Amino acid sequence: MPALSTGPGNDTGLYELLAALPTQLQPHVDSQEDRTFLQDLFGEKSLHSLVKIHEKLQYYEQQCPVPVLPSAGILADDLAEELQSKPMNSEIRELLKLLSKPHVKCLLSVHDTVAQKSYDPELPPLPDDIDDDEDSVKIIRLVKNKEPLGATIKRDEQTGAVVVARIMRGGAADRSGLIHVGDELREVNGIPVEDKKPEEIIHILAQSQGAITFKIIPGIKEESITKEPKMFVKSFFDYDPNEDKAIPCKEAGLAFKKGDILQIMSQDDATWWQAKHEGDANPRAGLIPSKQFQERRFALRRPVALVQPQRNSSRRSYEGTVEREDAEYGAYISGLYIAGLRRSFRLSRRDRKTNKSMYESKKSELYDMADVPTYEEVTTYRRQHGEKYRLVVLVGPTGVGLNELKRKLLISDPQHYSVTVPHTTRAKRSQESDGVEYHFISKHLFETDVQNNKFVEHGEYKGNYYGTSLDSVRSVLSKNKVCLLDVQPHTIKHLRTSEFKPYVIFVKPPPIECLRESRKNAKVISSKDDKGSAKAFTEEDFQEMICSAQLMENQYGHLFEKVIVNDELMTAFSELKMTLKKLETETLWVPVNWTHS
Repeated sequence: MPALSTGPGNDTGLYELLAALPTQLQPHVDSQEDRTFLQDLFGEKSLHSLVKIHEKLQYYEQQCPVPVLPSAGILADDLAEELQSKPMNSEIRELLKLLSKPHVKCLLSVHDTVAQKSYDPELPPLPDDIDDDEDSVKIIRLVKNKEPLGATIKRDEQTGAVVVARIMRGGAADRSGLIHVGDELREVNGIPVEDKKPEEIIHILAQSQGAITFKIIPGIKEESITKEPKMFVKSFFDYDPNEDKAIPCKEAGLAFKKGDILQIMSQDDATWWQAKHEGDANPRAGLIPSKQFQERRFALRRPVALVQPQRNSSRRSYEGTVEREDAEYGAYISGLYIAGLRRSFRLSRRDRKTNKSMYESKKSELYDMADVPTYEEVTTYRRQHGEKYRLVVLVGPTGVGLNELKRKLLISDPQHYSVTVPHTTRAKRSQESDGVEYHFISKHLFETDVQNNKFVEHGEYKGNYYGTSLDSVRSVLSKNKVCLLDVQPHTIKHLRTSEFKPYVIFVKPPPIECLRESRKNAKVISSKDDKGSAKAFTEEDFQEMICSAQLMENQYGHLFEKVIVNDELMTAFSELKMTLKKLETETLWVPVNWTHS
């Protein structure tokens, strides 16, 4: 449906513009007569006075001044009457003369009208001989500017009439209060439109200048308009109305990017919501696809499940630590043993062929492909003093540097940051202590906990189970520390609860040219053999890292709060530290059910 359009009006500096016009127009005016006319017109004192009044009103508009009295006219009459009984002198005569002038009386009358907020004209009573079957008609006159009118029109399929289909919240039509949904449009500037297409009507409007007059037959008004509460959503996709063939009116659409916060102004239409960008001073709303409509569209064009690239070599880590067995799962930092730096229950592709993963199908990546991210209702949240810290979730492809970033955080402040202690079913070694390197439990108990959904992640390696439990996360948070959790991206949604309020950071590799340069001297320990020989990154490693990152971002990018590109380690670490500081001190947007549960 096309939109009725009118344009802007920014009157800032109107007086200066008015004063400069004669000089600027001089080169474009040929005759002396025209020049004299323009000079007289723009030099008129009364016009200058009106413009000055206009600018003063604009200046004080934001302050919302309140009138001292709503009856200045009556007060002036009372004063004049009282002065008549006083002995006359020159001052009293001058004051009585001023109060009797029509200009002053009109000014006081306008003041009282504004002060009493009584703007409606006094209309004569309706005549008694009106035919009951005759349609009531409204004549509406609006001044056209560059701002869209904020209404769309359509042809009624049953009656064939051209009617107002939608009023955009905050637009010119909405603010005027004169045009409503269902109103029938009969004429535009005296031109009948009953037999014209909506596109032809828009053309008429486009050719119109200044004031536009509409002849309208009012539709049936709703009994009451309920004021909808403020609702904010976070967008999970990019949207450009100019590329949307389904939108009723491209000019009325609202463009947005993934991650933008939108204020929903109306959900009256099940297909097209009205919204504006959060914090936007412009009150006019724009059209966006509704959640249900966009979900249907995404579902219809859902791509075939992405296939991970095949490779035979083992997983490697940019940090130079082995991702095999579990002997190096922890690390000593300043004499303190910190468990959980390794993710040894993450199986290499080679090991996945011979070791069964314990992930249920409902938690698999294929299941996640069924998710259709559109919008999520959000609200503002700021951590209060004494409240548990939000869980920090780090996500990224193998070799991107997650472990090194975690290690640097732990070294920088081991009293503030911590990691979880994982569980395993393998036997405890002589130099290990239960609850330090691992929580050692039986295979039966591990499987029972899996069935009871007590693990964030879990897997099998060489006949032993390894996993990170939810209780281990709670243990870190209960000690008033920030828990750093490094997980596969498909587990994120199971952590998105009001208890953990996870903040997800995606560590992304730089372009492959930068990878080759920054990792050219890096050594990794391969799990191809039991010797753990150190080898350099290969081109295949770089290709896999880039491809894996793309897959993660495409499939789970809507869950990432922050993306950090790890090109240079110290730069990425500084960005990470700054991000975590803001997380603890600033107000951020979170899902609404995290604060209302």
